[in-house]
Amino acid sequence: MFQTKAVARQHFLAARGQRPRADGLLASAQQVLPEVYRVALYVSRGPEPQTGALIDWLLATHREVLLPILYADNDLGWGVAPGAADLVPGRLGLSEPPIDLGSDAIATADLVICPAVAVARDGVRLGRGGGSYDRALARVRPGTPVWAAVYDTEIVDALPCDTHDRPVDAALTPNRLIPLRRSGDD
Repeated sequence: MFQTKAVARQHFLAARGQRPRADGLLASAQQVLPEVYRVALYVSRGPEPQTGALIDWLLATHREVLLPILYADNDLGWGVAPGAADLVPGRLGLSEPPIDLGSDAIATADLVICPAVAVARDGVRLGRGGGSYDRALARVRPGTPVWAAVYDTEIVDALPCDTHDRPVDAALTPNRLIPLRRSGDD
């Protein structure tokens, strides 16, 4: 067990930095994606599990993809993905859709796939520490599945957790979807 989130985050980010290449989520998502129309996703960067091919596939199969827009206060707005070539530069080097539908647009998603540094088997998600996704996940419509995108080695038995942390239902890795027992579920 990690004593603090900072220690856990440092451990997992260092391990990611040593990966020979970042694997994509397309193959595993194609096998497990439920019948949904609107998916909230993110544009991967660096050693994160890659989402580019997954975004292209979702668009090619006539699904709508919501992508985040990072606000100055680190909250997230959402816009419809027009296609990878039409994204615009955003804060902190992120690629974003050109039209902002607002922070509540995530409530219209049928499935949310969010980034994570690690997840615990009880659904605790460890992010990068800015709180952006915890705020966004608080707006997700009840009953909407929330999956954290991680590598198999980033699924652990326990992680430190704060009261504002939002749990996830499953971990999507480049190899499979792993259901998680959310905190408080029996």
